[in-house]
Amino acid sequence: MHTLGIINEMIGLPELASEHGSMVDHMLEMVHWLVAVLLVGWSVFFVYCLMRFRKKRNPKASYSGVQGHASHHVEIAVVVVEAILLLGFAFPLWAQRITDYPSGPDVVRVRAVAEQYKWTMHYPGPDNKFGLSKSDLISGANPLGIDWEDINSKDDFVYTELVLPVNRECIVSVTSKDVIHNLSLHPMRIQQDAIPGSVSDMWFKPISTGRWQTICGQLCGAGHGGMVGYMEVMQQEDFDSWYKENVPKPKDEKVPAAEPGDAEESPKAS
Repeated sequence: MHTLGIINEMIGLPELASEHGSMVDHMLEMVHWLVAVLLVGWSVFFVYCLMRFRKKRNPKASYSGVQGHASHHVEIAVVVVEAILLLGFAFPLWAQRITDYPSGPDVVRVRAVAEQYKWTMHYPGPDNKFGLSKSDLISGANPLGIDWEDINSKDDFVYTELVLPVNRECIVSVTSKDVIHNLSLHPMRIQQDAIPGSVSDMWFKPISTGRWQTICGQLCGAGHGGMVGYMEVMQQEDFDSWYKENVPKPKDEKVPAAEPGDAEESPKAS
């Protein structure tokens, strides 16, 4: 175990499963150690002040205040360290996340649509193009309002979980049908607000297979605590099999959202 990772281990940081997540964890480690040093230092100083300036030793109060400059030096040092953490870690990581979006046919794209209190995932078919969605088409059988007459919708499908392949860049486009939600993927060290009327992208590269819970990171109503979803990262061959099972065949009836493991039982689309 890395020495600086002791605090992260103690607080139970979730498993790391994304390529960029190591930078996030390293920054958290540095912040935790800075806060730990400040906690110990200021606690010692507080106890010293209690003993040094207790009433028995100082029966007459002094109103002149501290005459030395030690506290100013400490404050400046803290600001310098915080600036290093911000400029050296946070800004470069933030810049990478908003400017270096992957592109090309190998990128996996998913639309994550939130509503009280669940997520629905919209996958493009082999053409890698999302079909149109229209609010007036939303219904119980078509929760995302997908226009199945659109040529790009013919091979689309929806699912109740976020399923991705390992070791491939993924772009998840997040939006909401009602109020503000937040798709929080702790193992990927990333999250994104889902805002009605807008689409926000986030990207990452999974490096580990597994199955994890996803949560809503924004208070979205009385059922917020129960808005739990799932994310599964598969080996490429398993993802290909899953994908093939869910892509509708020509003239098949579209399914609103296949339950995990029940793709073969889903009704077919026209």
